Amino acid sequence: MSSDTGLRELLGLGDYMRMWGARLASTAAQQMLMVAVGWQMYELTHSAWDLGLVGLYQFVPALMFTLVAGHAADRMHRGRIIAACLVAQAVVALVLLAATAGWAQAGSWLGRDLLLGLSVVLGLARAFQMPAQQALAPLLVPAPLLPRATAFNSAGTEVAVIGGPALGGLVFVAGAGAVYGVCLSLLLLAAVLALRLRYRHVAPAHEPVTLASVSAGLTFVWRSKLLLGAVSLDLFAVLLGGATALLPMFAKDILQVGPWGLGLLRAAPAVGALLMSLVLTRWSIERGVGHKLLAAVAVYGLCMLAFGLSTSFVLSLLVLAISGAADMVSVVIRMTLVQLETPDEMRGRVSAVNSIFIGASNQLGEFESGATAAWLGPVGSVVLGGVGTLLVAAAWLRLFPALAHRDRMQGS
Repeated sequence: MSSDTGLRELLGLGDYMRMWGARLASTAAQQMLMVAVGWQMYELTHSAWDLGLVGLYQFVPALMFTLVAGHAADRMHRGRIIAACLVAQAVVALVLLAATAGWAQAGSWLGRDLLLGLSVVLGLARAFQMPAQQALAPLLVPAPLLPRATAFNSAGTEVAVIGGPALGGLVFVAGAGAVYGVCLSLLLLAAVLALRLRYRHVAPAHEPVTLASVSAGLTFVWRSKLLLGAVSLDLFAVLLGGATALLPMFAKDILQVGPWGLGLLRAAPAVGALLMSLVLTRWSIERGVGHKLLAAVAVYGLCMLAFGLSTSFVLSLLVLAISGAADMVSVVIRMTLVQLETPDEMRGRVSAVNSIFIGASNQLGEFESGATAAWLGPVGSVVLGGVGTLLVAAAWLRLFPALAHRDRMQGS
């Protein structure tokens, strides 16, 4: 299949494009929502601790309920689960809009406790949305188009991640209420698109909800060395190699570029990831997927080494952009393999396990970076992480031969 034919076929799939539009709108809304919530929390409390709690109050519920959410995604209509989660987030935006409208009035109910309570609701909604969303793509596109679909999904996500906060900042000029109003509109639009999804849903045979059935995704991943290698590769590579948490230190003390430079440093990996996702949408990876996966992780590690040692702002931007592109190659290959190697009746629970690994790698990676920076300094922390990522790529070559030597996305 030629690149143009495959792309045209993908864009012609109505249900897939509706799901893609829902992902784009909801991700942009979620990014804008966090900009406004974080700003209001800091205006109310002037506490960095409270800003951290906003993220923690979203992460903990997501971690606690993700396996249950995966079980639900395997038993219920995934499009309706997604729509319900988007409606819940729209209600949060509506509550914040109403609270913000009365902020200046005496006795306003906008406060720290409300923002933290609504953060819990957002975390719960995201916990159920993500496994259903990840498990839905194979039902909307033919298997040969799944790598392109994964790349195109990632392109939309990166556009929303880059553009959402920027749009939120612009709209914030008119006040936080305006941001919540835009978020409300985007989330309701996404919910309508999700409700319009049509695919063949076969209700599974009645099965009692037990610990074994809820944790079946963990068991399935553990028994499949290919899947275990794929999801654990992301965990350890990002855990060791991530440098996001240390970017303020590099911007201020090493590169000396100030807040504007920090913004560019944070955007560089997303820009690289976006460009690579567009490339992979047009030209999908056909052969040597295992070796290309491990090579992408190794390139990511080399970029972290170069970034840690760089004293040039331009070079730092370049290697961060390349690291984002390499990470996107890894993401597309891993996500496609996980979906293709998992039977549909297990996709929700396996996607939930994958979500846990991704969330843990991001959260624990930031902690690991901070802890090693306190011990070795920021340069030592990033360099050590880059070396660790290279060692992980080499180790996975030997520990998971089924993954390393996988030739095609489908089959061996």
